[in-house]
Amino acid sequence: MVIYQFLTSFIQIVGTISYLAIFLLMFLESSFFPFPSELVMIPAGYLASLGQINIFLAIFLGVMGSLLGAWLNYFLAAKFGRKFILKFISTKRLESLERFFEKHGPISTFSGRLIPVVRQYISLPAGLAKMSPLKFTLYTTLGATVWVTLLASLGYFLGQNKTLLHQYSQNLTISILIIIGIISIVYFFWKRKIKSRTK
Repeated sequence: MVIYQFLTSFIQIVGTISYLAIFLLMFLESSFFPFPSELVMIPAGYLASLGQINIFLAIFLGVMGSLLGAWLNYFLAAKFGRKFILKFISTKRLESLERFFEKHGPISTFSGRLIPVVRQYISLPAGLAKMSPLKFTLYTTLGATVWVTLLASLGYFLGQNKTLLHQYSQNLTISILIIIGIISIVYFFWKRKIKSRTK
């Protein structure tokens, strides 16, 4: 298992530069240089269980790193536009992200933070659409907080058990997808109700 194999070596890195590593790697995870967040926050949670770092500070810095990386993508997309973004990702992927953003609206910057692959790039269509900076910050922070907390908790409670960590990692992905589906449905009907009231 990649996550568990990576655990030992990453602990040495994080143990050396501690919180700075968490912040910088989560920044990369959220930007054009995607770095799997599972390989950052799960080991960080495990280190916290050993008393080497503070779990709450680790989560906070993980969220802040994610937010700053997301803002980098948002800024580049809003400032330089579609042609510039296509230098970094394929047209097919960008169009797929734009469809996801158009379908779910601003809340996609929340739900998208919980979906692998989409998580790293959902800020791009938000930037191209010039989404409200306040809403973008709010939804991105909420989504990042949920994801980072879940991963850190996995590392904190299950980091020493390879079998359970693998099992719960799989269950976590499935559970998140179900939750996202429910949130999307509720959001859809809520927006529809608001539109009907304004007519």
